[in-house]
Amino acid sequence: MSLPAPAIRRVDYTAAADRAALITLLDAYAQDPMGGGTPLADDVKARLCDELAALPSAASFIAWIGDEAVGLVNTFEGYSTFKARPLLNVHDIAVLPAQRGRGVGQALLAACEAHARERGCCKLTLEVLSGNQRALRSYQRFGFAPYVLDPAEGHALLMQKWL
Repeated sequence: MSLPAPAIRRVDYTAAADRAALITLLDAYAQDPMGGGTPLADDVKARLCDELAALPSAASFIAWIGDEAVGLVNTFEGYSTFKARPLLNVHDIAVLPAQRGRGVGQALLAACEAHARERGCCKLTLEVLSGNQRALRSYQRFGFAPYVLDPAEGHALLMQKWL
């Protein structure tokens, strides 16, 4: 017997069920070693959906199997100056451990791609920890590759500075 395919729906940041599912899934991701291993702070949980709703560049999608939320992706639109077109950054992607390996991540990425195409984006971008081999394989299977302009110059590295 095959498992049901997830239904992917865009998050309505004002709908109680979507808000609860987004916070639950993102908190599970935050507590995972690949998400840093620390739960979301209570003030973040309280503010996040309202703040996402206020950002025109934000779009989130949840994977549902029946009434259970099993995966989440949060995206933000940016802009490619080299192409003079928008781009879509996959900021968070999380699938509950019991649902991994069942195509949930691929379905979430497909929703991102469809959204990006509707918005006229020139590319999808994302970041991933080098030790997250399962995610790397999933992203490569979907068509992602390291960011390279000139192979002689190497690939791009993500850097940060906390403020």
